[in-house]
Amino acid sequence: MSTYQTEQEKFWAESFGDDYIGRNQGDQLLASNLNFFTKALNQAGRIDSCIEFGANIGMNLKALKLLYPGIAMKGIEINEKAAEELKEVIGSANVFHGSIYDTPKEMSAQLSMIKGVLIHINPDMLPNVYEKLYNSSEKYILIAEYYNPAPVTIPYRGHSDRLFKRDFAGEFMDRYQDVELIDYGFAYRRDPAFPQDDITWFLMKKKG
Repeated sequence: MSTYQTEQEKFWAESFGDDYIGRNQGDQLLASNLNFFTKALNQAGRIDSCIEFGANIGMNLKALKLLYPGIAMKGIEINEKAAEELKEVIGSANVFHGSIYDTPKEMSAQLSMIKGVLIHINPDMLPNVYEKLYNSSEKYILIAEYYNPAPVTIPYRGHSDRLFKRDFAGEFMDRYQDVELIDYGFAYRRDPAFPQDDITWFLMKKKG
């Protein structure tokens, strides 16, 4: 993959995305993710299938596999090295290596989720990603990101225009009127047992 619609895609597909892999894995992260999804998906009951946008090497999906044995999983990942590792977790046939913007329309699951990825999306492309999240969901949508009431841009590891905070879930629900909020919460980076990266999560459900 050599052409991108935004600078943010190129940023994550290349060396910075490669380096991210080493910083975001290990037993502590898996334990924190288990705790996170136990809380975030409590109101959803049993989850039989999920699709994750920006799955990286599958640390979130590994946790879901432990929580829901037998769950069918799919993942979208732009970074080639991460996508190769992801294939070892969920199988090559279940991985789409490419931009979220190019996710095939036929990819769907009971739960569509995105965690720590919308904050790195070019704001002009958010409607595209919201549409992918909505269309790929058969019932539930989980958005877990940095939250801010109004859109802001902040420096990210010495780079500008690479980290954006806003009310992603609020925008999503405003856009899709048949989606309702059923639970939400916060995971703190200073949690003594199960730290996350100051993530605010929102579990939504399609009505009907």
